[in-house]
Amino acid sequence: MARELFAQNEAARALLIQANDIVGFELTKLLFEGTEEDLRRTDVTQPAVFVHSVAQFVAQPAVQPSMVAGHSLGELSALVAAGVLSFADALPLVVRRAQAMQAACQEQPGTMAAILGLADEVVERICQEISAGGDVVVAANYNCPGQLVISGSVAGINKACEALKAAGAKRALPLPVGGAFHSPLMQSAQAALAEAIERTAFSPARCPVYQNVDAAPHSDPAEIKANLLAQLTAPVRWTQSVQAMFRDGATTFLECGPGKVLQGLVKKIEPTATAGAVA
Repeated sequence: MARELFAQNEAARALLIQANDIVGFELTKLLFEGTEEDLRRTDVTQPAVFVHSVAQFVAQPAVQPSMVAGHSLGELSALVAAGVLSFADALPLVVRRAQAMQAACQEQPGTMAAILGLADEVVERICQEISAGGDVVVAANYNCPGQLVISGSVAGINKACEALKAAGAKRALPLPVGGAFHSPLMQSAQAALAEAIERTAFSPARCPVYQNVDAAPHSDPAEIKANLLAQLTAPVRWTQSVQAMFRDGATTFLECGPGKVLQGLVKKIEPTATAGAVA
């Protein structure tokens, strides 16, 4: 991750070196040489993805977005791109978020599963029915039409997967994650992150930030703070965010970060949009 950026772009290289100083360990060594197991640790994964994303953005100063959004953790890199947070302030928040989520995973074990080929309303209804019986399971990531990730207790996810397959889901795939992200089981992480957010300086956004919790544009620092905190226990409304951005005039979407997942989701949500990577 980010090895070519480090070698070829001065601004990205400076940012990556700064990241080592902020986190207090050789993050770049893990980025360049870490094993898959190393990079899957929540306390490494989140800073690594965040730093890579922002490094890719600063390496292309000609790219000036008219609006931004980020998927889950990506909302923090979107806030840097919009000028709401400085990189130096955002990275400690990312680290604290990762630590808080890891602790919540240990306190309240859980998992997630991807549900393919069912209407959102059907998934929501079945999750509500299972939760009413005492096992936590909720809609967590609205990724694109026909792809919704659910989150909750292990028992709740297992019951939901069986019920959703019986209801006609093409697939119900357990995900290799360490916890029930974007669910009520992240409540303790939310409390832990609140203090860090309050200590951090947030500026008015230079362009609208379409936030996960409501898929609406925000520029006011107080609103952005509240939504960022709520995001830990609320679903990621990515489908709705892309739809709202498209309605508001976005025709070209550029992804910053490792991989091409979001580009693919954008094309499934709005097939007439152009989606690519910040080169």
